[in-house]
Formats: sequence, structure tokens, C-alpha cells
Amino acid sequence: MSCDLTVNERHGLNVMWKTVSNYCNLACDYCYFNGCNGMKAEEVKIQTHLLQKFIKQYMKGVNKVASFAWQGGEPLLAGLDFFYDVVEMQVAFAPPHTSINNVIQTNGTLINEQWARFFKQYNFLVGVSIDGPPEIHDRHRTYSSGAGSYEAVMRGIDWLRKYEVDFNILTVIHEENVQLADQLMQFYEQEHFTYVQWIPAMNFKAQDNSNTVDYFISPASYGNFLCDAFDIWIKEGQPKTSIRVFDNLLTHHMNHPPELCIHQESCPKTLVIESNGDVYPCDFYMHESFKLGNVDEDSLSAILTHPKYAEFLDLKSTLPETCRSCEYLSLCHGGCPRNRRWISGKITNPDYFCTSYRQLYAHSQEKLSSLAQKIRQEWKHDWVESGHSLPARNESCFCGSGLKFKKCCGR
Repeated sequence: MSCDLTVNERHGLNVMWKTVSNYCNLACDYCYFNGCNGMKAEEVKIQTHLLQKFIKQYMKGVNKVASFAWQGGEPLLAGLDFFYDVVEMQVAFAPPHTSINNVIQTNGTLINEQWARFFKQYNFLVGVSIDGPPEIHDRHRTYSSGAGSYEAVMRGIDWLRKYEVDFNILTVIHEENVQLADQLMQFYEQEHFTYVQWIPAMNFKAQDNSNTVDYFISPASYGNFLCDAFDIWIKEGQPKTSIRVFDNLLTHHMNHPPELCIHQESCPKTLVIESNGDVYPCDFYMHESFKLGNVDEDSLSAILTHPKYAEFLDLKSTLPETCRSCEYLSLCHGGCPRNRRWISGKITNPDYFCTSYRQLYAHSQEKLSSLAQKIRQEWKHDWVESGHSLPARNESCFCGSGLKFKKCCGR
């Protein structure tokens, strides 16, 4: 996963820290952020005074929930003492009765007993990157020496399991596994990985403002992969594994909003904070032209009201005609702006993976509609069994969709 971020109820704001900037102990050749070729560099971790200043400001605006995401590079290179300081500051500045959520995305190779114990103690949700069995994973996810990292990742996962740490899996889909949906799904089942997210490999750097993005896989191959994997996932209408893209589509069929940014109507409000305090609106847009300020120099209010922030948030709604007239617009809302082709600020092509998603939407629609109806009936049964009365036809549905009962679970 890139790990799922919970939107703060008052800020409506996601916060992601690039904990050690782009430094990493691996040298994955498809990384869109890392260019250090496996260097370890604890000295670039976020300075204490930057953390303290931002967390103090952020906590003043929270209402019940405060959420933080920690990425890299490899964030565990910052060291355990760094994260003990983090949770101490969070507790010190949080309003009373605040729920503090931390998610961290790691390559898994540095996880040991001490890390696993820490994650469990402070209830971190851990995202672990693994691309499949060793013959697939070790093609791209290597050390600078060229040695594969699979065994080290699995050792880290064993520690997470021993301490019952909540974790999920992030798999990059590239030329080595895009034809192997069945093998990947079998791998997840064999290893009991029940929460999985995919991202297609893209050959660009987040710090590059170029309008040209190269890709490791074609839209056709990714579309076929998604459809093949969906058929395995859906089985007899009883999916056993949470696959984020399929879950989001099912959520749409259940009349609820998706949480994955690609499927949302607008890009979520996010602050991505570099280790030096520089702030950007998205980890795909970390070029100087999208810089919103610096947490050491600018107030949170000034950062959030920076004109470039509004400019960024307008990108997703700037759609080509092919998107505006598409029957699936309500499902993807044009996809990711970074995957579109822009010339002089004007969009010329839809998301590179547009045909991939259209293929999946058409392929999955009937089975997802059937599954959604089945779940609605189960919800309705459970609601009545718990002693509640069903709403009248024109009253709001009990499921929280915001629709009338007759248009939702009363169908």
C-alpha cells in the first residue's frame, strides 16, 4: 500500500512525511522518488524542531482524530529513537481524547524484534512492499550490490506476525509480474496476505517537472492483469482478500465514496513534507514549481492557502472531452493527473491507464452489482436482527450512503 491515510475530521487534511527524504538501503530501479542507489543516510532525517513546530500547529486544528503517514526512501533508516520522539510529541500536543493514527510504508528489510514491538505498542499500521515470490520480487527490489531483498522482507514480516502488528502489502506491477495475475493471487493466499494494494510501475521522478512519463507496462497488459485478478478475487461472490482497487469499485456499487485518490472526484488535501521541511501537495508533484512553503518558515495556514495549492487541486477536474463524455466518469473522475499528458498547462490526453480501467469497469460491473446487492441484503438483515426498524422508503438509508432507503439498501 502506499498506506491508506485517514482524513482528519476537522482539517480534512492528510499529512505525509518523507522521513529521510529519498534515502534508502535498497536500489529498486523503478522507484519514482529514490535516486540514492542504496545509500543509508540517517543524517537526512527530519530535524526535531521541524517535527515539534508542525505537530504543535497541526494538533491545534484536529477534532478527535490526528493522522500521520511516514514514508521515504526507507523511513526506518531514521531509527527507533526518532519515532519514539515522534509519538512523545504527538501525545504531548494532542488535545484530550484525540485518537492518533500512524501509518508507515517500508521495504521491510530492516524490521526486527525491536521495531515490531514498537509498532505493536503504538498501534502503527505498517505497509510492506513485496512484488511477489522471490523470482519476481528480486528482479527489481535489490540492494546496490544486485542481491535480492526477498528473504530479508519475509523475515521482517515474520516479526510483524509474531507481535500481531497490523500490516498490508504493496505490490508494484511491472513487466515481470503483469502477465502473472494467477501466480500473484496464489502467492497472497499462500502467504496469508489479506490486505493488498497495487500500483503500476512508472518511470519518472517526483522531483522532475517533465510532462513526459514513461511506463514499464502497457495499458492493455495492465487491463488484462486487473481483469484476470478480479476473476480470481471474486470467486463465487465471496472474496477472501482485500484488494484495494476492487474494494473501491465495490464501495462505489454500495453507493459510498471511494477512499483511493484515483477514484475520487478531486485530489485529497494532502501535505507531503520533505525532511528539510519543504511542503508539496502530492508525492508525485515534488518539483519546485509545486512547492507550497516550508514548515520552519511558514505557518500551516499560509501553506494551506498558497495559490499553488489551489492550482494543484484544480488539475484533476481539468478533463479532456473523452473523459467528460465517458460512461465511467463517476468511477475514476479522470484518474491521476500525473498520468495525463499536459502541454503548456493544457491537457491533451486522458490517464495513460484509461483503457485499463475501462476494461476493468466493464468486466466487473455485473458481478460487483450482484455482490453489492447481496451485501445490502445482509446489512438489512443484521440491522433488523439488532432491534432496529427499517427506514421508510423516502427516509435516509441506515447504511450512511446519504441516499434515500428506496435508492439504496431498500432496493
